Amino acid sequence: MPRSQKGKLQASEKRRQAQAEAQAGENAQATAAVEKESTPSFPPQYEDTAQILPPVRASSTSQWYRRAQATTFTSVGASWARSDAEYNNQDYDRANAYEAAYYTENVGEDSLTRKPGLLEQFLLYKYKMKQPILKEDMLKIIGHHYEDQFPEILKKASERIEIVFAVDLKEIDSTRQSYDLISKLKLPNNGRVRAGRGLPKTGLLMNILGMIFMKGNCAAEEDIWKFLGMMRVYAGRKHFIYGEPRKLITKDLVRLQYLEYRQVSNSDPPRYEFLWGPKAQAETSKMQVLEFLAKVNDTIPSAFPSYYEEALRDEEERTQARASAIAKVIASSRAMPRNIFPPLVKPEFCYYLDKKI
Repeated sequence: MPRSQKGKLQASEKRRQAQAEAQAGENAQATAAVEKESTPSFPPQYEDTAQILPPVRASSTSQWYRRAQATTFTSVGASWARSDAEYNNQDYDRANAYEAAYYTENVGEDSLTRKPGLLEQFLLYKYKMKQPILKEDMLKIIGHHYEDQFPEILKKASERIEIVFAVDLKEIDSTRQSYDLISKLKLPNNGRVRAGRGLPKTGLLMNILGMIFMKGNCAAEEDIWKFLGMMRVYAGRKHFIYGEPRKLITKDLVRLQYLEYRQVSNSDPPRYEFLWGPKAQAETSKMQVLEFLAKVNDTIPSAFPSYYEEALRDEEERTQARASAIAKVIASSRAMPRNIFPPLVKPEFCYYLDKKI
């Protein structure tokens, strides 16, 4: 082998070792922080994308309200949350090469506590690149010697993704053991809203719907932006997951009928407010939104009595409305004339056949 080529290979190997050591150091710091606190930790480069608030006490609705406003991005979400355009411009081969390099098992990567985090990154990467999620590939990520713990690792990873992005991990092909992350709402492109690759916008929408619910089913625009500011989402500033938030919220989600955006009557200067749109009314409910926000806070919906009671009333009204609609359909079918369809055989012809037989 020529000396110059050998030198290049040695330099490349040194760079890979340095990257592996740096990644191992970040993972070790993240694990130590997780063990020390109950809230997720973030590498220094992602500190500006997450806000950690004190744990919620079930007895304090106001604390839950503040925590609900600050839905936390996990380190996984931040690490893969580059702009949609960046990944739209990458070709498939580069993406696969990057994936292989990123998920190589590093030195010191043998702690079971780190495996859900690795799997989170892998699941989000596959979602973003619109690639199938196979069990055999997931086992390669966490290591085949963790196969017995795989169900628990997968459960933890999928739960952490759910509370940030409002997507559920579902098996879509039991024969191939293939999975996909499915948006809780039927937003276009499985939650991405826009065409192409990207991360789901469903989590943002679920939080806004929760804010509207908590504000008496109608939230002032200034309250929405104050709420989103606690999530580091600002009008006019491009976000690494949501793009330009004002366009997404006041244009795209309104056009898709998940939000209603209207001017406050008699307001001068004009002020605006948000309500649930018809699609949100049809695809989710106050109880489902409350369950999502409760899961974010690691508690149960009944821990927040006033919201829970309203959600229960809403469920009862929905049940009664469905029962009423079904009753009307049954009543209309019974009222239908029995001779609406002509007989298949004329009676005279039937009599003639009987006589011949």
